[in-house]
Amino acid sequence: MVRITDAVRPRLARAAGIVRPSLTRVAAAAKPQVARLTRAAGPRLARITKAGPGVRSWQYTAGAATAGLALAAGVVTAAGPWDSTGQRTAERDRAAALERTGGADHGRKNDSSRTSDTAAGAPRPAPSAASVLTGLGGAAGTVKSAPDALPTSTGLAAVLDRLLADPALGARHTVAVVDVATGKRLYGSGADEALTPASTTKIATAVAALSAMGADHRLTTRAALEPDTRELVLVGGGDPTLTARKDAQGWASLRTLAASTAKALKKRGITDVTLSYDTTLFAGSRIHPIGVNPNLAPVTALSADEGRIDDSTSGPATRVSDPAVDATGKFAEFLKADGITTTAPGPSKATTRAQTLATVSSPPLSTVVERMLTNSDNDIAEALARQTALATGVRADFAGGGKAVQAQLKKLGLPMTGAAFKDGSGLDREDRLTATLLTALLVKAGDPDRPELRPVLTGLPVAGFTGTLSTRYADGAAGVVRAKTGTLTGVNTLAGTVVDQDGRLLAFALLTSATTDPTAAQTALDRTATALAGCGCR
Repeated sequence: MVRITDAVRPRLARAAGIVRPSLTRVAAAAKPQVARLTRAAGPRLARITKAGPGVRSWQYTAGAATAGLALAAGVVTAAGPWDSTGQRTAERDRAAALERTGGADHGRKNDSSRTSDTAAGAPRPAPSAASVLTGLGGAAGTVKSAPDALPTSTGLAAVLDRLLADPALGARHTVAVVDVATGKRLYGSGADEALTPASTTKIATAVAALSAMGADHRLTTRAALEPDTRELVLVGGGDPTLTARKDAQGWASLRTLAASTAKALKKRGITDVTLSYDTTLFAGSRIHPIGVNPNLAPVTALSADEGRIDDSTSGPATRVSDPAVDATGKFAEFLKADGITTTAPGPSKATTRAQTLATVSSPPLSTVVERMLTNSDNDIAEALARQTALATGVRADFAGGGKAVQAQLKKLGLPMTGAAFKDGSGLDREDRLTATLLTALLVKAGDPDRPELRPVLTGLPVAGFTGTLSTRYADGAAGVVRAKTGTLTGVNTLAGTVVDQDGRLLAFALLTSATTDPTAAQTALDRTATALAGCGCR
């Protein structure tokens, strides 16, 4: 049997402390999930035990931590995606993801379901979740531990240099490891060289959007009536989470908007209208420079379910050619079901005289950002880049979104040398970020003076459990690594946080270029992050 070492015991104790308040309430509901997780974790511990005394101590630690955190997460998830302190832990129905498929980055499909809820009784926005840091050794949203527990450059080099020499990491790669509490760089290799970041760009988009608009900001879609012409205009608010599905689960519902609109029209004695739609909030081309692509719908201020023609909620999918027409057509169907007759919809612009009849709003921006990061959602990322442009007085097109993100990050005092943003999602191969900037973004998100940025940390996929990391780290640091993935042809990246053996919260960024085997590159990146989790490195 694997013995839990002194190094891992504090981590399991902290996890238990977070979970304990929920145990009585959810024990019965948790039993099936805990049983599944126990079955999933058992073989891992058996493999580590069978390896015998020759196996490295960090492998024992990672294995024990995986089992303990998996069981803890199973109990928490039975009550929903948030624990008793308000911290986002793992997506509902996905805490047992070890036995599911999933994970979405560019080119991969995912069965991940929506989890956040803004209905009555729903959890508060992520900035209230100080425990994402407190549970890792700090208090009130900070990270603290003894100075002598800080990893050293020499210690990290002894562990990382060999791993980073793996040819699978391509012709060029850059690395940075930073202590979140102090902001001190502990290890770097080419850290100031700008490379194509792929989807880790979304970390920058998230920080820019949250700092420009605030964690509680909501995106509103409205129905407005032109009083002189009986023209009903569906006005897009740039909400990428607007849904026409029945199971809205807290997201802004087009069905709800139609029902409220129909009621308001009938109060005015109106049962037939000319239906139009307004997408003028966003400007420029709707098509990303990469062209029509299943990873991204045409970017417009009005769309429902990201223009997907299937029932998926993330990952690549066939999209409608005009999301605004599609959304307005569905809105017309819902109005018809409520007794309102409409004409075929066409483009328009609501005037200042238009009377707002009904509105629906997105969840708080904190929740939207979390969904974007967990699922690597390109549609949300591009919408948030344009919303950042609008919030800062910049033209809301692809170029303007990138310009606004860059300007907002510069305003925060972040190291921008070499950085270039051509979009918000990272689909554009001309994007450039450094490992230094990516780790600085994560450190900024952990700054106790910037609680509005905390969703950047809480939204990162959890190794072995959620989003794009749900099928990774099966034999490593599951539950200990939280990171944003990035994948384009020849590019593999990973940036996030990890708790080392001494309880230090470290931020890391790994960017590769000219990789030839994406699976081998991904494995090499995961092996490196796992090594960080398993070492004190002093």
